[in-house]
Amino acid sequence: MVVEQGSFSKAAVRVYRTQPAVSIAIRRLEEEIGAPLFDRSQRTPTLTDAGQLVYDYAQRILALRDQAQNVVSELRSLQRGRVRIGANESTSLYLLPQLILEYREQHPNVKVEIYRHVSEVLPREVLDRNVDFAILAFEPEDKDLESFPILEDQLVLILNPDHPLAKRESITIRELGNEVFLAHNVKTGSRLKVTEAFAENHTPLNITLELATVETIKRFVQLKIGLAFVPHMCVAEELSRGTLATVPVQGLTYFRTLWVTHRRHMTFSHAAKGFLEVLEQHSTMVSPGKVQNNIASVRK
Repeated sequence: MVVEQGSFSKAAVRVYRTQPAVSIAIRRLEEEIGAPLFDRSQRTPTLTDAGQLVYDYAQRILALRDQAQNVVSELRSLQRGRVRIGANESTSLYLLPQLILEYREQHPNVKVEIYRHVSEVLPREVLDRNVDFAILAFEPEDKDLESFPILEDQLVLILNPDHPLAKRESITIRELGNEVFLAHNVKTGSRLKVTEAFAENHTPLNITLELATVETIKRFVQLKIGLAFVPHMCVAEELSRGTLATVPVQGLTYFRTLWVTHRRHMTFSHAAKGFLEVLEQHSTMVSPGKVQNNIASVRK
């Protein structure tokens, strides 16, 4: 301010201090730098070479301060920032798009990063701060994590619409003993439930092909290569279009809950807090009856 105003007295007025206070502040700065900043032999304070260097850096420091304040202001108004989400394959493909579209409508400039892992790995990713949130198919028991349900989904049998069983109102597990099944090559709780149900009914579960993705499983079912059990949310679009069919299986009803988890007592960034609000809006669980009604309406 001394440089801009051309005098110590005018600078003192601008910074709301007395002239002696400004002179003392400059003197202390010179002592810290180890060199005079002004040539005081002239009527108007003139910068020395050292003073010019310090003045140039001071301008940069003030510019950085202003930039930092602007960036923080943008973060608070969600004009920038990022949110990181971990999810398994089915959640990434069939649940997250809806959530992200809603979030981006509200905050289009926030960067959203999605990391795909199997559910068993996701709690550690959250604890290690690699992601802000994770959506997984079980509720983690770690005391350092906090979770809430976001969706309840049913496991359904899918088959080609031209399959002889596709027109049935329902079928039994034993009627599936001679059918060929496709399965995901990742062992999940859903697959264990199906295996147990077939074993309890003394019926073989003929899994002849294991595939890496649900998308591949759906395609193979459409090609009449086999039948499969998959989460309803993964095939809702195909069932509505009629490119896949589903039939209730007597004695095999399995609902899975998808959970959102994050670190307990986490201090959320403004971007993450905004996404949390979207997640909480969708956290009302779908009742089993509603899922059944949806499936019934699709079949009709």
